[in-house]
Amino acid sequence: MITPRRFTPYQTTVITAARPRRENVLKFKPLTLSDIPTLRPYLSQACCRTCDFTVGGTFMWTDYFDYTYCIFNDTLFIKGVTEDDVTRPAFSIPVGKMPLEESVKILREHCRREGCELIFSAVPEVFVAPLKALGATKVEKLDDWSDYLYDAQVLATLGGKKLNKKRNHVNRFEAEHPGYRFEPLTPELLPAVKDFFNATHLPLSKPALADIEREQVMHVLDNLDLYAFEGAVLSTQEDGIVAFTLGEVKGDTLYTHIEKMNHEVTGAGETVNKLFAVMMTSRHPEIIYINREEDTGDPGLRHAKESYHPAELLDKYNVTFG
Repeated sequence: MITPRRFTPYQTTVITAARPRRENVLKFKPLTLSDIPTLRPYLSQACCRTCDFTVGGTFMWTDYFDYTYCIFNDTLFIKGVTEDDVTRPAFSIPVGKMPLEESVKILREHCRREGCELIFSAVPEVFVAPLKALGATKVEKLDDWSDYLYDAQVLATLGGKKLNKKRNHVNRFEAEHPGYRFEPLTPELLPAVKDFFNATHLPLSKPALADIEREQVMHVLDNLDLYAFEGAVLSTQEDGIVAFTLGEVKGDTLYTHIEKMNHEVTGAGETVNKLFAVMMTSRHPEIIYINREEDTGDPGLRHAKESYHPAELLDKYNVTFG
């Protein structure tokens, strides 16, 4: 007859301690430039073409949106504020290994502990229905924050009747500046680019956004090696630098994060736009689209972006869980 084994109190304690209760506690920390290598792989997994899931769309606006982040279960959680109201805390759609249902559940528990409502901001349209299925009670379209998405080959060629004026501006620029130079933005050109930006920068109609945007452009230029953007500079013999641009490639899309030009030089903006599209589609044959981001409700930006006849507006939403 086999006598059943009896556990000593010591053994019981060991077994109990080996199986602790796991809590889904998210611990957010400030976002800094040193986090770019950590976050880049997660941002690249986002299955949408909105600019909010890129390095530039995240790190250039860290101060304005008060971003913090947490990586939990191989999933990136970003906390900030809503795009239309910086007084309302909000989250980005989590990206990574966890299914949306699980990550939303964790955030609902987090907000319950923190005593706040769960709001997702800058939500791509593809996520609206799934969030509603998970219990979201309110959906608000962000009218001033839709991204302008263009056919890359259309911008590279400016073909078609709708873009006839753009072609004419480029042709005029080339005719009036036969010795112009268009070249990649290298470290050697950075001092001159900064001087140009300081001399020609025009503010947006929203002062707060304009101040942040100005600071962030200079921040990118000061830390271009960390951002790892690709850029180009347009110069003439008469005026020196007349335009520059910077962007990043994710998947099949080029995101133009920065584009500045001397508005007194006719065709400078159209020319740098076209030639950058040509350069980047040649370097990266996988590029199908170019995202030129939002107009943030600025009338001048809206007119400029609409004048290129986007293929699509990528709408975004605030989605709230009651």
